[in-house]
Amino acid sequence: MSSKQCIIIGASAAGMSAAIYLKRRGIDFELISKDVGGEMALSGIVENWPGIIHTTGLELTQSFKQHIASYDIVPKLLEIQKIEKSDNGFLVTTSKEAIETQSLILATGGHPKKLGVPGETEFYHKGLSYCTVCDGPIAKGKPVAIIGGANSALEAALMMSKLSPTVFLLTKNAFMKGENILIEEVKKQAHIHLLLNAVTKEISGDQFVTRVSYTDAQTQEIKTIDVQGVFIHIGLKPNSDMIADEWGVKNKTGEIVIDITGKTQIPGFFAAGDVTHIPYKQLGIAAGQGITAALSAINYLNTNGNK
Repeated sequence: MSSKQCIIIGASAAGMSAAIYLKRRGIDFELISKDVGGEMALSGIVENWPGIIHTTGLELTQSFKQHIASYDIVPKLLEIQKIEKSDNGFLVTTSKEAIETQSLILATGGHPKKLGVPGETEFYHKGLSYCTVCDGPIAKGKPVAIIGGANSALEAALMMSKLSPTVFLLTKNAFMKGENILIEEVKKQAHIHLLLNAVTKEISGDQFVTRVSYTDAQTQEIKTIDVQGVFIHIGLKPNSDMIADEWGVKNKTGEIVIDITGKTQIPGFFAAGDVTHIPYKQLGIAAGQGITAALSAINYLNTNGNK
């Protein structure tokens, strides 16, 4: 069984940022993740990453990969099976090996939330998707529905406005909650139809999606729109199941609770990015949190003997 000073779990903005800082400080660590990029790679247009006026999530992921490669950081693409406390810190068991580590940085991000309505499961990959960047081109030339009330839904609607003749943007709220610049851009697009107070009730069709039913929250009238693609963007759930509830570091929604330095209440255990309880799930914030967690881990190792 091998041993490391630190293990980072997750290779998106937070995890790769942490890796760069650990490498520069000469820390012996592993970067372990089931993939590289995570939700960042699935993001659409990115125009709020400081220093780059316009990019995409996929392009930004490639830049991160090139950056860590320049430091000879090679992520281990493995599934995490179990994380346990040990006498020397933590024991991380993957699908291939068990590694002991003095410190741990969890940067596993989140995964798309589900609506929980009839038809959602049945039509997944049959016209229904949680990733517009991945699957939007399949619906080119077809009417589509985007379901969600914040930035990711707005970005999806703008993307599909370039591919589809009709885009319905449904939110259960009385107003969109995203950035004003995105909201205004959506309103400029004549073929994006913004449906406020629209509570999705059912997704239906034959072999593939053909319609979405929703309730008008103001009138309680049930309405239907004909579409051939549905893209759901209603937020993320934290990927924290690998951390036992008994550790006492998760809030009621499963997010890892940290302080301003990325520390949890367990010595040596740090977290960063969308898996944490810190609000505003943004790439820039995740990267900053990854750096903070790395510096905190370095300080912890220095204080505790750097075995």
